[in-house]
Amino acid sequence: MTRRRGLALIAAVTAITVAVATPAAAAPPPPEGPSWHPGIPPIATPWTAQVGPGNALPEYPRPQLTRNRWENLNGVWEFARAEVGQAVPAGRSLGERVLVPYPIESALSGIQRHEDRMWYRRTFTVPAGWGVGGAGQRLLLHFGAVDYDAKVFVNGTQVGTHRGGYDGFDLDVTDALVGTGPQELIVWAEDLTDATGQPIGKQRRVSDRGIFYQGSSGIWRTVWMEPVPAAHITDLKLTPSLATQTLGLTVNGTPGQQFEAVARNGNKVVGRVTGTVGTAVALPVPNPKLWSPDNPFLYDLQVRLLSGDTVGSYFGMRQIGTARGADGKLRIALNGKILFNLANLDQGFWPDGLNTAPTDAALKFDLQQDKAMGFNAVRKHIKVEPDRWYYWADRLGLMVWQDMPSANTGPIPVEWRDQFEAELHEMVREHQSWTSIVAWVPFNEGWGEWDRLATGRIADEVKAQDPTRLVNAHSGVNCCNSKGDSGRGDVIDFHQYLGPASPAPSGDRVSIDGEHGGYGLKTANHMWFGDGGAYEMTPDKATLTAKYVENQKAVITSAKSCGISASVYTQITDVEGELNGFWTYDRQVAKMDLRQVKKINQQIIAAADGSAGNVPQPAPGTPGLTGIAFYPLEDSGSDEAGSHDATVVGGAAFVPGHTGNGVQLDGGYLDTGAPLVNTASDYTAAAWVRLDRADGAFQTVVSQDGPTNSDFFLQYSGADQRFAMSFVGVRALSPTKPNPGQWYHLVGVRDTVKGELRLYVDGELAGTASACMPQTAPTGNTVIGRGKFGGNPVDFLDGTVDQVHLYDRALTPAEIHQLSASGN
Repeated sequence: MTRRRGLALIAAVTAITVAVATPAAAAPPPPEGPSWHPGIPPIATPWTAQVGPGNALPEYPRPQLTRNRWENLNGVWEFARAEVGQAVPAGRSLGERVLVPYPIESALSGIQRHEDRMWYRRTFTVPAGWGVGGAGQRLLLHFGAVDYDAKVFVNGTQVGTHRGGYDGFDLDVTDALVGTGPQELIVWAEDLTDATGQPIGKQRRVSDRGIFYQGSSGIWRTVWMEPVPAAHITDLKLTPSLATQTLGLTVNGTPGQQFEAVARNGNKVVGRVTGTVGTAVALPVPNPKLWSPDNPFLYDLQVRLLSGDTVGSYFGMRQIGTARGADGKLRIALNGKILFNLANLDQGFWPDGLNTAPTDAALKFDLQQDKAMGFNAVRKHIKVEPDRWYYWADRLGLMVWQDMPSANTGPIPVEWRDQFEAELHEMVREHQSWTSIVAWVPFNEGWGEWDRLATGRIADEVKAQDPTRLVNAHSGVNCCNSKGDSGRGDVIDFHQYLGPASPAPSGDRVSIDGEHGGYGLKTANHMWFGDGGAYEMTPDKATLTAKYVENQKAVITSAKSCGISASVYTQITDVEGELNGFWTYDRQVAKMDLRQVKKINQQIIAAADGSAGNVPQPAPGTPGLTGIAFYPLEDSGSDEAGSHDATVVGGAAFVPGHTGNGVQLDGGYLDTGAPLVNTASDYTAAAWVRLDRADGAFQTVVSQDGPTNSDFFLQYSGADQRFAMSFVGVRALSPTKPNPGQWYHLVGVRDTVKGELRLYVDGELAGTASACMPQTAPTGNTVIGRGKFGGNPVDFLDGTVDQVHLYDRALTPAEIHQLSASGN
């Protein structure tokens, strides 16, 4: 019988319980055949040399459900490449040796190559004192994870199959045992990685030297066995409730069994409850001590079937939700109080073990560094970790945003979609009681997404499965392969490199910066390929640190002005060719001044509290519809009040305009000679324009130069083939494509109080966009007929412009309608 792992349904094991579930020594290598030898990774971690046949991850692997008796089956196994249709090699020694549980592509495995299909083989002996086969005792065989398809044989009998690279499975192998001596265990595994539609996260058969990495095949988490009574517990589901001061508890296992559960604070009993397996009960936890990053307090839990089976566990009392700040913006709250989730991106790859950390101390290291640097959260990026990773997050006090591993970046093939959803819901089921996990993330940047409505449905289904956590339907909904915002879930999540991203909360959804940063630094002798890159490289540690601090100051601004509730900096360590970590990939060198990192991180959490008065109120501005500057663009002098001259640069000619004359631009533009609008406050730009063409090229009507890019663009967006009022990466778009040869009145409004860009076409509101981040003071001239991007002049207008107005305030809709109707 194959059973999905149902163990991640409480919150982790207490120090007392861990002490009971002592580490078991890994088995020695088989006596016959060749011996195991580790491979040589391109770079080694501080723990690489500590790994060997006798200590391959010996710790108790399932801290949420502990028993006293167990045996670790990690260690040296026999190994061989498998062929399609090959008979099970029962009774036959295999030709190579592999160290389990390190994936075969890793140096620590000793194989250090990919195989599509593979055999593993070893023997085990059931301790006589376990009484398996008699007195109702059964033997369970546990696999933490096998990537991707697995078949398991005991003494030549197939005892189970499993599909899925990131979830565990359990097998009752009692009936396949023979006698009392050595038992033969064989595992077949197939992993085609990116040749299929299976969930793979960042894994690829061959690294692209960019954002996708060397894959991990075969057994990559601990294998172990334990005896259990015929009537036994399979998993626990724990749901804390602060409102009722109880722990919701469901004990799963043999139907009809009665149980008693006892919660303790140290030696003190704080609550007790009895119930029936499969039926939810409420365990009292009066006046609970709350779990938080500052005080990650955990209660001990013991659950005992009245028929005998006893397990240990633990839980934290905490509540994740939302609350409205004094500034009126909806924000994330922990235990009813607004708390900014300051997170590091954590991808969980290792140069020696790939998907598998070399030791438990290594697994803990990254999380310890997060805490030391002042982070209070982690985004576990499109990977699911072994249980002990979440145990350490619980114990250390880190809020975890848990991604679902993606398939390939394109839409998941139809035949793989049900499998993706099944693995997503299994991930939630196995992990829904870890105290540290506060949010589920089904999709990242549209990778694998096939339909926006399906994304919304999936988010709703995850929320129904676990209503106690946030659901982030789509991290980076503004990016890459995204099908667009489904409008579902609890979160609006943008990505922006270098960023930070600055979406605003809307309705009942909070907003977050799901990824930003990515500054890089090369560190000689500590790079996987000997080279690599990042979103922006820096020359030295001091510069990298300064870039980080400045970037994080912008997070404070985004939190105050826009209302983001979380930010995720990329990333905790370098990974292969990505050199944008706080630490090198081998965890040997800290690449920034971590004292400065901690200082700014603590400032962010303290400042991003939803306080009122974060947005300065603009001055009233100049009254009237003439504005602070008016360019009628006549070919003779004008005595109209407020008219100005502009310098013609390049090709231009006076032609009949919308009112009198206008200027037709032919590769040229008009330079006003000054920055006319204060981009640090509200402003409006208006013009009549007639395009000669409307194709895929951008065309700028009015803009103002910044240091590198225009501070704003009143433009025709070639990417959308519509008019727009834009910042770089943000566009308020009209709904339809304009007609060449037709006059249009365009008005672009910057409203700092609402945090918006608004576009009006012919006096009517045509589009809005959230643009809550404040701009800096002006640095360059206002220009008509071109933009600036990347330090270069771009997006020249191919058409005629007339009646240009600039204002030092946000015009009202009534004023815009009046201006358009006047023809001026």
